[in-house]
Amino acid sequence: MYKRFGKRFIDFWGSLVLLLLFSPVILVVTIVLWFKNDGNPFFYQKRPGKDEVIFSIIKFKTMTDRTDENGKLLPDVERLTPTGAFLRKTSLDELPQLFNVLKGEMSFVGPRPLLIKYLPYYTEKERLRHSVNPGITGLAQVSGRNFVPWNERLQLDVNYAKNLSLLNDIKIILLTIKNVIQRKDIEIIPESTMMDLDSYRKSGSLNYFVSKSNYSP
Repeated sequence: MYKRFGKRFIDFWGSLVLLLLFSPVILVVTIVLWFKNDGNPFFYQKRPGKDEVIFSIIKFKTMTDRTDENGKLLPDVERLTPTGAFLRKTSLDELPQLFNVLKGEMSFVGPRPLLIKYLPYYTEKERLRHSVNPGITGLAQVSGRNFVPWNERLQLDVNYAKNLSLLNDIKIILLTIKNVIQRKDIEIIPESTMMDLDSYRKSGSLNYFVSKSNYSP
């Protein structure tokens, strides 16, 4: 009952209420980023959702679009702005995803929507993570976020999908609130500490935590 009806009911009304409550914050951040990012306060990216259906995730834009002399984007660490770093530390960059939740593309709790390029690299078991809506937060996020190795992280996503319940969602939300307040397990530039899933599985490396500057995809 909760999985089929209750979860969506909570997601819809919860996201609507939170959007109203946080509308002043969203408005202020949008205006600040409008000037900081040359009229582009939001970041959109295609991600796979439930049943691997592609949707556009929306977040506050925390990096510039600076490129090198060849037109290639500079490394994330060079494009992250001070304002963007603050938004990531406080998790405020995630607020626009409430619109994704309101539309039914995401849930408050679920496996984080990862990159499309990862789809060919999941095992059949790991594909169960796409049997539920992706979430703003999830079991893997409250278990260490980007500090959890890939295999363990994806297993946590599968465990969540197989054991979805109201009680588990409440526990994850409470842990998320606690972690945000304590700023626990927040990696400002996760790409600098954890290898991409596709690169990790293609390389056969046992080391998940390799800086992008230290490996070749």
